[in-house]
Amino acid sequence: MLPQYTAYIDEAGDEGFGKLAAGPVGGQSRWLILGACLVSRENDLKLPTWRNQVISRFPKKKSRDLHFRDLKHEQKIVVCQEISGLPIGAAVAMSHKVTIPGSRYEETFKKEGYLYNYLLRWLLERVTHACATKSPGGCSLKIVFSRRANSDYNSMREYLALMRDGKEVMPSARSINWKVLDIDQIAVENHSKWAGLQIADCITSAFFNAVEPNVYGNYEPTYANLLRPNLIKRRGIALDCGVTPVPSLAKAALDAMQSGFFQSFAK
Repeated sequence: MLPQYTAYIDEAGDEGFGKLAAGPVGGQSRWLILGACLVSRENDLKLPTWRNQVISRFPKKKSRDLHFRDLKHEQKIVVCQEISGLPIGAAVAMSHKVTIPGSRYEETFKKEGYLYNYLLRWLLERVTHACATKSPGGCSLKIVFSRRANSDYNSMREYLALMRDGKEVMPSARSINWKVLDIDQIAVENHSKWAGLQIADCITSAFFNAVEPNVYGNYEPTYANLLRPNLIKRRGIALDCGVTPVPSLAKAALDAMQSGFFQSFAK
């Protein structure tokens, strides 16, 4: 049997960019991030046990539902420390939405689901490449999404089919490895019932905190930095593989702190 992998995918932020948050002023998130927890079939079976081990670090927590945003700062650090020691791959595709208004993509990304699906393409290009590189003799990848309200997963499959058939409107420099990914095997599950989705949530949220300004205009890169050992790499580099800014680093309209954060993954 060929090696089998599973990628659990979650998101942080939202798709809207009509009223982006500015410092303490409320609004839509400035970033939309899709993140993946990537495991072999063997390790997929161990995820519930590993999740329970993480939660056991918090004796007062009764629920087995691990949700990053509900944790205190010191608990988030512990969670990322625990994940960093596990044989789990991580990848994030990160859209800086401030670059969309006024661009040629603005009208396209105003349509519900378009930005999410576009970012998904970037993520799957990198994840399928990582699987194929790990198993050059052939492998398969199953995708499990965290269920989102008002999401049209049939449209997502149609979009993936367009890419598979070479009919996409916005072609990419890279491509999804269709020998690895079978879009008919895509699953959509509830976050609370799947340990893999809960770990994907922690990975995605950790990187969201590193680039999305809080109400004081500050970032918290500590969580993401702890997860560096898990990031998938291409030729030994995590930038534009395990950590992918969209658009590219040169066009992403980053401030000095954000730029330094991303550039640190180029080493």
